[in-house]
Amino acid sequence: MKFGKRLKQHVEETLPGWRDMYLNYKDLKKLVRLISSSLEYGKSEAEFVYLLNNEIDKFNVFFMEQEEDFIIRHKELQQRIKRVNESEPSSQEEYEEEMARIRKDIVDFHGEMVLLVNYSNINYTGMAKILKKYDKRTGGLLRLPFIQKVLEQPFFTTELVSKLVKECETIIDELFPTTVVAIEMKEAATTMVGEGIFKNTVAALMTMKEIRKGSSTQSHFSLPALSLPDTELIRSFQLNSPIPTI
Repeated sequence: MKFGKRLKQHVEETLPGWRDMYLNYKDLKKLVRLISSSLEYGKSEAEFVYLLNNEIDKFNVFFMEQEEDFIIRHKELQQRIKRVNESEPSSQEEYEEEMARIRKDIVDFHGEMVLLVNYSNINYTGMAKILKKYDKRTGGLLRLPFIQKVLEQPFFTTELVSKLVKECETIIDELFPTTVVAIEMKEAATTMVGEGIFKNTVAALMTMKEIRKGSSTQSHFSLPALSLPDTELIRSFQLNSPIPTI
């Protein structure tokens, strides 16, 4: 599948509030075609770079807002778990109900963070591809300096979010029985119509796997191949997805 179609499909499958935050690949592609046939090359290149910089600003603002929210939510979840474990519940039923709510919130939280890592991956890949098209069609040399700039942007720096993702997976594996998580994932999979986070997360994992798979056309601008961690939560996503994620 061509990148433009894959991006369009992914945007349609992601959370509704995120859909305007992705790379405007279609319009940039049209602009590259116009520039390649334009007599005012310098002016057109300046417009192209201006639009790319606006896209980067959009990515950074959105990514940093989400990252800040994730840090707060992660701390809140840790505090909830600590309170439940340290307090004396009035009944076993009350304890189990609260742990079930925490489990659901952790799984949803994990899914949103996977979406954000994918957001970074797919927008970087789109930038690299549109710059490659620009250089190929115009004979320009924008790709290398611009990608070097992109690599320094907040939206590309996913180490913190990836760390939180791993911590969530560890919490799930340590606190909750594998069978319980698997059953809940199976139930989620049967109701994948609509905008469920399970559906969004599976789609994100599939997209990341696709855009980061090794191929003969890999270059130093390509993201490394994705290797999913071997945790019960990830295995639950893979087992209960109607489409394989690997």
